[in-house]
Amino acid sequence: MTHKTYIQDVTLRDGMHAIRHQYTKEQIRDLAIALDEAKVDAIEISHGDGLAGGSFNYGFGAHTDWDWLEGVAENLKHARLTTLLIPGIATIHDLKKARDLGVESVRIATHCTEADISAQHIDAAKKMGMDVGGFLMMAHMNNPEGLLEQAKLMESYGADCVYVTDSAGALLMDGVTERIKRFRGELKPETEVGIHCHHNLSLGVANTIVAYQHGANRLDASLAGMGAGAGNCPLEVLVAVMNKAGYEQNSDVHKLMDAADDLIRPLQTRPVRVDRETLSLGYAGVYSSFLLHAERAGKKYGLDTRDILEELGKRKMVGGQEDMIIDVALDMVGK
Repeated sequence: MTHKTYIQDVTLRDGMHAIRHQYTKEQIRDLAIALDEAKVDAIEISHGDGLAGGSFNYGFGAHTDWDWLEGVAENLKHARLTTLLIPGIATIHDLKKARDLGVESVRIATHCTEADISAQHIDAAKKMGMDVGGFLMMAHMNNPEGLLEQAKLMESYGADCVYVTDSAGALLMDGVTERIKRFRGELKPETEVGIHCHHNLSLGVANTIVAYQHGANRLDASLAGMGAGAGNCPLEVLVAVMNKAGYEQNSDVHKLMDAADDLIRPLQTRPVRVDRETLSLGYAGVYSSFLLHAERAGKKYGLDTRDILEELGKRKMVGGQEDMIIDVALDMVGK
């Protein structure tokens, strides 16, 4: 199967997690220009937890979202400027500010069983004339039938695209295939299907490719896999694989390789890779951005980070519960 792809880079949003949201304005601008010159289709910029995510709970950024976004749109010649919003963290007012700074597209992100909280934000974004994606996070925690019902809700609210979002990097290829086939088979033909994979089981590229083969056309990736945990599907690798397979896409693989090695890897204070801790995220089915929080708790209380992550998985903790990781660690110390 071949169809036109839309590659969305998340280096400057999900990639924030890897460096505790400390990109400078200059780094954001320079990386956005490099990505645009490599002809990715969309560039997502915000705090790692979306617009207005800077907080004690999630981590304060080096700048505000508005500082990061300011002046970027005018430097883009090819790519669409996008952002992400999680209801309950950001408001419609925040989205309006982003729109005024040139953001053309937004993903409204919810847990995979809570699509109903996205209705107001999807509707508001559509009224602003924006392209809107529904982003169903932690997709492994809902079965294919249940996830499809959530996708249909987002579609009914006006979403142009709905994503299977493997925030934990926990899905195997069959699990991705089942979910994408349900989406593509039962959503409206005009509703696009997206895939967002984390790399904690080293399946980010493979899962993205099988999603594409079964009808997903919006594909998320980041330079050098920059992102939470073991990172996202690595962009330069994805494009190389698509080129070898003969799949149509716009991006220049050499420019992406250069940006990954020359611009991104030098910024990584903790290497974005599969190691014992990040592998544990996918193995336990835990939200990838829990990693740094769990490492800090482990160091403070003398616990193995892997044990904390596996306990979080047993408790079915989800994104937004970062503040409870300390409580879990204290429970484990007291056992």
